[in-house]
Amino acid sequence: MAESCLAEHLGHYVELSATERNVLDGLTAGSRAVRRGAILRPEHGANGEIFVVESGWLYTSALLEDGRRQIVRLHFRGDLLGLDSLAFQEAPDSITALTDAHICMIDRARLGALFAEHPRLAALLFAVRQVDRVNLTDRLVSLGRNSARGRVAALLLQLANRLGAAQLPVEDGFALPLTQEEIGDLTGLTAVHVNRTMRVLSEQGLIRRTGNILRILQPERLARVANYNHRSVRIDQAWLPTPR
Repeated sequence: MAESCLAEHLGHYVELSATERNVLDGLTAGSRAVRRGAILRPEHGANGEIFVVESGWLYTSALLEDGRRQIVRLHFRGDLLGLDSLAFQEAPDSITALTDAHICMIDRARLGALFAEHPRLAALLFAVRQVDRVNLTDRLVSLGRNSARGRVAALLLQLANRLGAAQLPVEDGFALPLTQEEIGDLTGLTAVHVNRTMRVLSEQGLIRRTGNILRILQPERLARVANYNHRSVRIDQAWLPTPR
């Protein structure tokens, strides 16, 4: 049987033992396909399932009182979602499929047993959540301090970085399924402003768009525009418990 995408994802950071990979594979409690636009969990609704993204793009978002939407994070293969349901009875945000996607549900009881019986895996999950937290901090800094051009540039670089970490090809371009409105909801800009900014980046030779395929032509120059800090994650393994 093929390795689960969660084991594959964690295996990017540390070398997993055969036992650990089997444990991670055993967390899965079914899978299902979801269509673009499907809401897996509505904001303020009951917290739902814990799941891993197997394929496709998803996002978490929150609505303001006036109906405007802020997309907080994008999610790709290997991302573990719904863990906040372990702390909150009411969903703090919504989870929506940005593209057609496939997800694998996680059995809560098996996840609880993992923390008790495999502390190294539990510590690794904790460390990976810190990577997510730092990525979110970087986005908040970009939203608060960057120009419109810098915000869009930072988003494109973050996407390329995340897709590359998920072992998806990016050097020759990658599919960008985001609409201008969705890019605006990620960057705090209007769709008109996004269109203008993307056109400027193209005219400056920093990116190229062919249909829905985007290629970053000059990553170093684009990084300067974005004030982007490319983080090459290397988890310190010295503190991790001994694998069982």
